[in-house]
Amino acid sequence: MQDTPLWLTEADVTSSIDLGGAISALEDALRAEAAGQADSMTKTHLMVGDNNAMHAIGGAWHSAGICGVKNWVNINGNSATLLNVYSLEDGRCLAVIEATALGQLRTAAMTGLGTKWMAPADVTEMTIIGTGKQALPQVAACAAVRPIKTVRVFSRTPEKRAALCDLIGQELHGLETADCGSLEEAVEGVALITICTNATEPFFFSRHAMAGGHINAVGAIVPKRVEFGDDLFPRCTDIAVDSVAGVQAMSREFIDYFGEGPGNWDRVQPLSARIGDEAVRTANADLTLFKAVGMGLSDLAVANRVLNICSKSGAGHKLPARNRKPLPLQAAE
Repeated sequence: MQDTPLWLTEADVTSSIDLGGAISALEDALRAEAAGQADSMTKTHLMVGDNNAMHAIGGAWHSAGICGVKNWVNINGNSATLLNVYSLEDGRCLAVIEATALGQLRTAAMTGLGTKWMAPADVTEMTIIGTGKQALPQVAACAAVRPIKTVRVFSRTPEKRAALCDLIGQELHGLETADCGSLEEAVEGVALITICTNATEPFFFSRHAMAGGHINAVGAIVPKRVEFGDDLFPRCTDIAVDSVAGVQAMSREFIDYFGEGPGNWDRVQPLSARIGDEAVRTANADLTLFKAVGMGLSDLAVANRVLNICSKSGAGHKLPARNRKPLPLQAAE
């Protein structure tokens, strides 16, 4: 590793890794987590507005010798995320990474893994609910692990639906799109549904999910946000999450049903456990659910891959070496 920290820009990140690489890196990290060689700190946040929040998240990958912390504030959909990577050998800061694109890649990669390990293997059609900045990577992640041919698109804004359909056609060649004017039209008969919105009231219920389907719910990542109703849980044969502790702290749907309602937390399994056990989709499952709120290990997994590639290629900008000084305990004369 380099003697001084690297500053890695968004351009360094996006030129060194693609979505497939992010999915692979994340799967490696989750296997390490299943083996007790990696873990995440519980995600924390502070609401700084009605629907704006400051976040901090981190993780340690012991077998890779690194740990890291990511922090950001989301103000009306805008953020400038940074991730610091440290050595577990001597505590040195190894890198400071501009992590907006990295965060989008790891968020999509996590959905890709949830889909890979839980969705029906032969699904060729999916629905994306929500047309924000995460929508395109979410579709790409599902298409990376399943033979998707058609994508139904739904949100409340016709202009945004049309724009996402156009973007999918431009960026994800070979995928057909359907602009759906209602939720019912978007989900009827579709076995793979990804929900990625900033909704604060539930809008997706059991009646919207077909038997034999799989749901990725990845939009409501703070307790003030809610996407689906609790009538979904009784139908779920398998429920997996990125981080059980994170979901217990951050997901209103899970808190209300498993923490304050009739649910049993024993039903909720970390995705890493499924990967570690090589657990395939349960035969004849009525419904499966994957919930992600974000966890530090997923960011660290992608950051580790990026840092290794950039260190070998000479990419990035070296930061000045730290020059420790005595504390100014008295005013200068």
